Amino acid sequence: MGTGQPRGRRGGRPTLEEVAARAGVGRGTVSRVINGSPRVSERTRAAVEEAVAELGYVPNTAARALAANRTDSIAVVVPEPESRFFAEPYFSDILHGVGQALAETDMQLLLTFAGGDRERRRLAQYLAAHRVDGVLLVSVHADDPLPDLLEQLDIPAVISGRRSAGETLASVDSDNFAGARAAVAHLLARGRRTIATITGRLDVYGAQRRLDGYRDALTEAGHPVDETLIVQGDFTEEGGRRAMTELLERAPALDAVFAGSDVMAAGARQVLRAAGRRIPRDVALVGFDDSAIARHMDPPLTSVRQPITEMGRTMTDLLLAEIAEAAERADARPAGPHPPVPVNARPNRPQIVLPTELVTRASS
Repeated sequence: MGTGQPRGRRGGRPTLEEVAARAGVGRGTVSRVINGSPRVSERTRAAVEEAVAELGYVPNTAARALAANRTDSIAVVVPEPESRFFAEPYFSDILHGVGQALAETDMQLLLTFAGGDRERRRLAQYLAAHRVDGVLLVSVHADDPLPDLLEQLDIPAVISGRRSAGETLASVDSDNFAGARAAVAHLLARGRRTIATITGRLDVYGAQRRLDGYRDALTEAGHPVDETLIVQGDFTEEGGRRAMTELLERAPALDAVFAGSDVMAAGARQVLRAAGRRIPRDVALVGFDDSAIARHMDPPLTSVRQPITEMGRTMTDLLLAEIAEAAERADARPAGPHPPVPVNARPNRPQIVLPTELVTRASS
C-alpha cells in the first residue's frame, strides 16, 4: 500500500539527478529549468516541472551551485578609477541596463574597480578562484591585460566596446563612427567651416572610431582635415578644458567643436565662455552620449545619443547566454578525461553594434 509520499532517494529528499532521470534529460537542463532560463524548450520545461512535482524536489540553491561549479553571480569590472565612474553618467546607465537584464534571474551582481596595478592583481586572484560565473568588462583600453586574463581563465565574458577591429571576445558597442560622422555633417550643414574636435583617449577603440567619423565627414564634404584642429582629451571635464584651451591657442578663428563626450563638452564650454566666445553664435558645440549633462547645459547641448542602457541589457543577455552554453557543453560532455573547449576561444564571437542618433539642441 502506498504512503502517498514523494518517491525520491531512500532516506533523503529527491536529488537533481533523480529529477533528470525521471524527466529523461541531463542534469544541466534541470538546473536551467529551475533557474528560469529561457533557453529551454516548452516541451522540456514541462517534462522537468512534471518530474519535480512527482518527486517533490525542493531546490537547494547553495548545493546546486556548488555541485555545478556555479556561483550564481557575475561581475561588472570597470578598469578605471572610482572618481571617473561616479563622474560620468555612462557607467550608471550601463549598470541600469545590467540591472534590468538581471531582474528576472537569480544572479547576483558584483561591481569592482581595477584602475591600477594593485587592483588588477587583486582582481586576477579573485577571478582565478572562479568566484563568479562571468564578467562584464566596461571601458576597455587597447593595452588592458584583463580581457586576455579572462580568455586564459576561460571565464565567460562580454566587453563594452571592442579593443580593435579584430576583437576576439564577445562585445557590444554603439556605432561611434556613424555618430561622429552625423555630428560633423550637422555642423557643416549649419555653415561651420573651421570644425575642431576633442577626442577621447585614443587607446580606446571607440574614441578612434569617433575620430575616424570626424575625418570622414570632412573629407566627404570636400574639406581637408587640418591636424591642428584635433586635440586628444581623456573623457573628463578637466581634459575637455585643457584641450579647448589648446585649440583656441592653435586656431582662434575656429567656429565649431565636436567633443568626444558630453563631459568633455562641458569642460570646453567653460573655456569658451571664459574666452568670451558665445555658444552657438561664435562657436557651435556638439557632444557625444546624450547624457543628462547635455540636457542641463546652458545652452542645451546637441549630442549624439548612444543607447547606453540598452548596451548594458544586451551585454548581460549575451553573458547569460554564454554561461548557459558553457553549462550545456559541460552537461553534454562524456564522463572521463576530455580536452576543454574554451568558451572564449570559439569562433564567431558576437560583435553587436547598436545605432546612434544625433539629438539637435540650441548649442549648434
